[in-house]
Amino acid sequence: MVPHLITALTGPINELEQRILDATPVIERWFRLEWMEHTPPLYCSVDIRNAGFKLSPVDTNLYPDGWHNLSADTLPLAVQAAQAAIEKICPEARNLMIVPENGKPSSFYLASLARQQEIFRMAGLNVRFGSIDPAVKRAVNYTLPDGEKLTYEPAQRSEYRLGLKHFDPCTILLNNDLSTGVPGILEDLHEQYVLPPLQAGWTVRRKSRHFQSYEEVAKRFGKLIGVDPWLINPLFSTCGEIDIHEPSGGECLRTNVDAVLTKIRRKYKEYGINEKPFVVVKADRGTHGMGIMTVRDVKELADLGTAAGRARLGDVPRGEVLIQEGVMTNERIHDAVAEPVVYMIDRYVVGGFYRVHADRGDDESLNAPGARFVPLAFSHSAQLPKPGPKAGASAPNRFYMYGVIGRLALVAASYELEATDPELEAMA
Repeated sequence: MVPHLITALTGPINELEQRILDATPVIERWFRLEWMEHTPPLYCSVDIRNAGFKLSPVDTNLYPDGWHNLSADTLPLAVQAAQAAIEKICPEARNLMIVPENGKPSSFYLASLARQQEIFRMAGLNVRFGSIDPAVKRAVNYTLPDGEKLTYEPAQRSEYRLGLKHFDPCTILLNNDLSTGVPGILEDLHEQYVLPPLQAGWTVRRKSRHFQSYEEVAKRFGKLIGVDPWLINPLFSTCGEIDIHEPSGGECLRTNVDAVLTKIRRKYKEYGINEKPFVVVKADRGTHGMGIMTVRDVKELADLGTAAGRARLGDVPRGEVLIQEGVMTNERIHDAVAEPVVYMIDRYVVGGFYRVHADRGDDESLNAPGARFVPLAFSHSAQLPKPGPKAGASAPNRFYMYGVIGRLALVAASYELEATDPELEAMA
């Protein structure tokens, strides 16, 4: 069951919410059938933007942190979802090893790991942290803000298994996005489950491939409930491997930015939207919210070869870039712009929070220093969507809709991982 969360309702409501509420039985059956054919990632978080006239994911994270920002009320759901996942993967499992990010962890990240450990421990597993960072030679103890201890231990490799001293896990849970490559210590583990699979790491994964899968899902879902897929799908394009700081790369960027902006303008005209369209240029691989540029007119890219143009590009990296339709946010908390982030374990939505940033505009990325996080708390009196009330009259209805969009991104992630599965590619 999707949790239905409560917060102040903000922003205009369009008829999309009503369509989703009216189609709830059809939608839930559709998801059931999808999960009969496809395997969801073990866990996932999705950044969602509600512009008032459209609602869509803008980023899908297969190695989510921030678990400590979820409301404590959501913990039972997370535990139940974790139990369901474990029963499918390795029902006899006793031990789980979580592989954290390399480098010295921040207090934020440690708090997230502690919540992950709590979830899987309550689901019935012994949980320890095995670091694959070459710098971790022996056990390292960290103290959390609440005084609790969390220990990193160096992962140890045998011929076919990975574990810790006196600790042999059934499953390896990666919370490390492998952005620097897949280390040999994780390869050829024929007798253990590694989740998410190695092709989910940024060595292989591309945002453009995910949104290509999501576009396919959005088209099918739009046809299912009778809505324009654009209302739930951000348009995008990509240039492949280029250097946008060089003339040829700049030309490719300008061409694609112009094409996406033209498509958005047509949609805005079709729906009578008076906002100025924009696109977001960002790395096609994960960069933790860094290296993002907003463009409203292709003329802004005319001088990329100059010092001023290079300064505007800032830290947008060389290499593959994604040109994605910008989706503004109508959400506000105490006059600060906000966006919902939905968390899932297996095929279940288990909670979420608002990412809030007082110093950012409604057309800017909120995943930046200075962001704060407001848990989406449960409404104890109304946890189920209500088909009777008019759209926008019920917070549970609003967040049921957010959960649907999050799960659509989860389905897209399952398609994406299947498309890049080396074993399936070998069989094709």
